[in-house]
Formats: sequence, structure tokens, C-alpha cells
Amino acid sequence: MTARIRWVGWLCALLLLTSGAAMAQKNDPCAGCHKDWSKVLPKDHAAVNGGFQQCRTCHKTGTDGTASVNGFATRLHKTHAAGEHKLACDTCHSWVDGKSFGLIGEDANLGPVKKEDLALMQQKMVTWADGPFTDHLHAKAKVDCAGCHAKPVPVSDATVENPRCLECHGPVEKLAARSANKEFPKRNPHASHYGSDIACTSCHKAHEASVVMCADCHKLWKLNIPGAAK
Repeated sequence: MTARIRWVGWLCALLLLTSGAAMAQKNDPCAGCHKDWSKVLPKDHAAVNGGFQQCRTCHKTGTDGTASVNGFATRLHKTHAAGEHKLACDTCHSWVDGKSFGLIGEDANLGPVKKEDLALMQQKMVTWADGPFTDHLHAKAKVDCAGCHAKPVPVSDATVENPRCLECHGPVEKLAARSANKEFPKRNPHASHYGSDIACTSCHKAHEASVVMCADCHKLWKLNIPGAAK
């Protein structure tokens, strides 16, 4: 009887340890892969003992959807979205097909994401992390998905409206001053005859090559645009 009680006690302890580890991983998107934080943190970084939850006490994850730079979220996505460490989105993100998309360990629901939308997001993250288009220019400037798309997370027909772009790049007068052509004053794409009705995305494509829409009519104009096809 004593041996049986001892065996049951050890089994219960093992179950508690296992369930505790599973619960920790369930609430920590990093726990499954990173056991030793010292191997992934910068050398001058303070010690981290509380897992991803401790990271969040200092760093923003991007789930607030603000138009701003976010070095923490950008580094995480660039590291895990492409290259040798490329992972599926739902490795770190909680996801229920067509119902919710969030971050493991957080309550935020960033919107209903279908299976096909998740696959598209995964594909777009590759060019964002390491590609020739404007999205990668934003990645280098530490702007993550939420920096442009806000909430909810973008799906296949998502776009970015002018006010969102202008939160970082505006006002329009500032853009017009930057793109002014002293030799040919009328050749200013940000002070065109379309006025403010033209969408930024008419020229500035994020996940594909950008184009100079002016050149559709003004064949002789020579205008350079970031993220254009090489």
C-alpha cells in the first residue's frame, strides 16, 4: 500500500509539472523554442527571467494598432517571418479560423482571419521582412504590420487610406516640398492636378512594385519612386 501511495504521489507531481509547463507555454509564445533567453538577447540587455510576459512590461507588441515605429515587434517579425527561422504565423499567434487572430498570452482579438487570409499574410510577411518593395523599407524603418494597417489585421482586400499614411509622412505640404522639382515646378507628384483626391496607394504599393502613375500620361517625365521594379 505504501509503495502504491508513493507511486501515485510521484505521478501526481509529474502531472503537475507537465501541466505547469504546458500552461506556461500556452501563455508564452516564446517558451516552446527559447529556454535560455541569454542566447537571443543583446549583450547589454538586462536579464529576463519571466519569459515573454516580462518583455511586455517594457516593450509594446503592436497589438494596440498605433501608427508608430516599433523596434520590438519589428525585430520579432523580421527574425521569424523569413530566412532560416521562418515560422508559421500561428506559432506565436493564437488563431481560430474565421473568428479571431491574436497573440498567445494576450486577450486582444485583432480580427476574424480565414485560413486563406492567414496564408496570404504569411506570404506578404516574407517581402516585408526581406524584399525589394516599399513594405521592406518600412520594416527597415521599424514599422510593423499595425503601423500601416492598424486594426483589424489586413485580409486579402485590405488597403491603407491616406490619413494613415499622412500620420507619419504628412502633412501633404511637407511631401510636396520634398518632391519639388526646381527645374520643372509642375512635375511634382504630391502637388498634382488631382489634388488631395488621389490615393497614396495609386503609386505607392506596399507588397508589390510601386509605380509612377503620372507617367501614364506624362511620358517624358523622369520620376523615381521607392520600391519600384528594378
